[in-house]
Amino acid sequence: MKKQITFITLILIFKLGISQELKKDNYETVKTFVDFIKNNEIDKIKTLITYPLRREYPLSDIDNEIEFEKRYTEIFDDSLKNMIISSNIDTDWSAVGWRGIMFNNGDLWLNYDSRLLSVNYQSGFEQDKRIELIKKDKTYIHESLKDFEEPILIIETKKFKIRIDKLYNAKYRYASWSIDSTMSEKPDLIINDGNWISEGSGGNHRYEFINRNYKYDCIINILGAADTPPAELVVYQDDKKILNEQGQIKRK
Repeated sequence: MKKQITFITLILIFKLGISQELKKDNYETVKTFVDFIKNNEIDKIKTLITYPLRREYPLSDIDNEIEFEKRYTEIFDDSLKNMIISSNIDTDWSAVGWRGIMFNNGDLWLNYDSRLLSVNYQSGFEQDKRIELIKKDKTYIHESLKDFEEPILIIETKKFKIRIDKLYNAKYRYASWSIDSTMSEKPDLIINDGNWISEGSGGNHRYEFINRNYKYDCIINILGAADTPPAELVVYQDDKKILNEQGQIKRK
């Protein structure tokens, strides 16, 4: 079983018109990685990862080599390992410009220096664990927020704690508290009917919410410069920017 990770990492980038054949050095990079998977060389694989290795919320990210060793089989299950081992490097792996080397339409990404950037595949174990965590999540949040399909993310800025959930109508909900509050308390603000908006092919995106003459943008930066924050909260009043706060994405 597999599922594309929709937030902790790169969105699906179609091959048409942007992928390229692998150069010789890239070919060797992929071959080495495939051999590591084939031989279950976890000690070598764990040194290739750019931590944290993102998992779909509310699954916790993998922050270091020790955690990766413990959860290796949760991510690289038999299905994913078999796909990688049996893959054709010429047809199943491709160079996608500056983004890196893509496997199987985005199930996994390497960079050109042999680093493992992301695993967007989700094993059956992770899918079941995520369902369990979502049920648990609904037991402690405020009663006004319990009706949702799945949690998307939590952002903390200097002043605010923001929670975004996907609703059953495929829209998104924004809830916010002061930074020192807990999510079991009644939110200071709830906005329904939000939208997910892509910001280019690199995975950057935002969630847009309209509340009368106010617009709230929760910006998620997957790719950016070294000083680019993981998230930003930008608020407009009558199209005039009145607030812009950098944020951290909380996943535990």
